[in-house]
Amino acid sequence: MSQDDLSVAAPAPPTIRRVALASSLGAVIEWYDFFIYGTAAALVFNKLFFANLTPAAGTLVAFGTFAVGYLARPFGAVLFGHMGDRVGRKRMLILTLVIMGTATFVIGLLPTYGQVGIVAPILLVVMRVFQGIGVGGEYGGAVLMAVEYAPTGRRGFFGSWPQVGVPGGLLLASGMFSLLSLLPDDAFLSWGWRVAFLSTIVLAGIGLYVRLQVLETPAFSQVKEAQDEARIPFAELLRTQPKELLKGMGTRWIEGLTFNAYAVLAVTYATEYVHVPKTTILNGIVLGAAVGCVMTPVYGHLSDRFGRRKVYGAGVVGIGLFIFPSFAMMRSGSTALIWLSVVLGLGVVYSAIYAPLAAFWAELFETRVRYTGIGSVYQFSGIYASGLTPLIGAWLIQRTGGEPWAFAGYVVVIAVLGLVVLATMPETHLKDITPTGAAQTAREAVDPA
Repeated sequence: MSQDDLSVAAPAPPTIRRVALASSLGAVIEWYDFFIYGTAAALVFNKLFFANLTPAAGTLVAFGTFAVGYLARPFGAVLFGHMGDRVGRKRMLILTLVIMGTATFVIGLLPTYGQVGIVAPILLVVMRVFQGIGVGGEYGGAVLMAVEYAPTGRRGFFGSWPQVGVPGGLLLASGMFSLLSLLPDDAFLSWGWRVAFLSTIVLAGIGLYVRLQVLETPAFSQVKEAQDEARIPFAELLRTQPKELLKGMGTRWIEGLTFNAYAVLAVTYATEYVHVPKTTILNGIVLGAAVGCVMTPVYGHLSDRFGRRKVYGAGVVGIGLFIFPSFAMMRSGSTALIWLSVVLGLGVVYSAIYAPLAAFWAELFETRVRYTGIGSVYQFSGIYASGLTPLIGAWLIQRTGGEPWAFAGYVVVIAVLGLVVLATMPETHLKDITPTGAAQTAREAVDPA
């Protein structure tokens, strides 16, 4: 079977802009699927799937099932990284989108605890596992479709477009729940929340159509033509580039922590401890995500000009300085200050941390293990960097009587750790990442205009 058998007709050679669109649009859809679970965990699942627990315990358990998705993501990274480094990037992007869309759609159909008892949370966790597997394989492929097509000197900019998937998916997810929150509480809890999950069937169809139009990357095609694929990519990664893997994971911690502090934990903090309406914090997240969609490619471009280390480092310093004032703004209860906190934290500061990392990580690894390498960096570190953040944050806030300062201190510590790791890493923005001969192939296959 040829690498394009999954398409209806052989697509025309893509421009880098078309590749960036396919990567970013598909990533937006997959992250939408993943993030609506986090929002639902904060607002719905503790009431409908863990109704036998106290409200505080239900929230912690719901966030625990949120973390389960992150535990499944490393498996997806290794599985799809293996196939992506041996079979190709394109097929994996299609398969992960199908898995993710199906799991999300099924969640929208699940019965609640009041209807079927313990079976309900079990089914919820199983679907969350499939979500984790799908998004675990998605990230590396989406990044590489953009980065491996991009010309040298533009990898940060084009590599930042699949990164837009995170704020873009969050924008859709928070916007959807903000809209659904306008329903009466009874309607929202009985059927309104399901709309967010069931709507993914339309989004997944759009994403599949766009991704089917893209060819395999020139860099991997060169490896395939030379029959130089890694036999067991994950084993080769551990054998040949373990330091790069560990350093990449070190840069990831503050990124995942920052994102989930605003995108997930802030929802619980603002509604349960500051007692503002859920639409207030959700609308703030929508605004922050919208700003992030704009700032992410801007920071990607800046990383091409000034280097990955400077842009990422500026973002890490920024969150270390801003996290205490940010939660003080939320604590005030003022709608304007809450929105300003989230817009600056999520849209401006976080984007500087996140935007250069796609190209930065891709430039760490050889083509033969690059899919596995990026996926492993992102997903293994995601367990502690992202998956446990809402749980740790909720626990720290509960233990300190509803005060956010212990959690803010935790963020500062991890920011310092990120800067220490960064100090050990070289600048890579001018590095040639193509295998021998692939640079010319890329120039011939892609119109960089």
